[in-house]
Amino acid sequence: MSQYFDIGDETLWNPSNGTSRMFQRQVAVFEAELELPSGIGPMENDECQISPETFEAFVNALLARHRRTSHAIWLALSEGFTATVLVLAERAAVNVDWARHGATPEAALEDVQFSTATGLSAPAEGAAWAAGLRERARELGRLMPR
Repeated sequence: MSQYFDIGDETLWNPSNGTSRMFQRQVAVFEAELELPSGIGPMENDECQISPETFEAFVNALLARHRRTSHAIWLALSEGFTATVLVLAERAAVNVDWARHGATPEAALEDVQFSTATGLSAPAEGAAWAAGLRERARELGRLMPR
């Protein structure tokens, strides 16, 4: 069995039921964390509609949040979800403002990691950060059936 994540009549992703459930639970976590709806609707009859405008705002907020942290554990916990969202965003032709996200974060850093040995860690350099996320999304995209 599988489920469908669609925009209109176009299927963006067709994961197994278990993968879909895990993804949907992570969506709820990040909606709460960002205090923003994702645009990913409920699963009904094995189909989920995605609102492109709401999803675009969510994707860009997720990337902005990801960019403002240097905490290794936060990044590890969010990387797979963020890359999966980026695959869906690309397939949905969502506008991702990589130039803005790759720049030095305008908002205050969040969840920074401090080490007594190295001091306060800083987010990755913008181009390297964006390249890493985009590569991870490309890898996942090859594995994500439509």
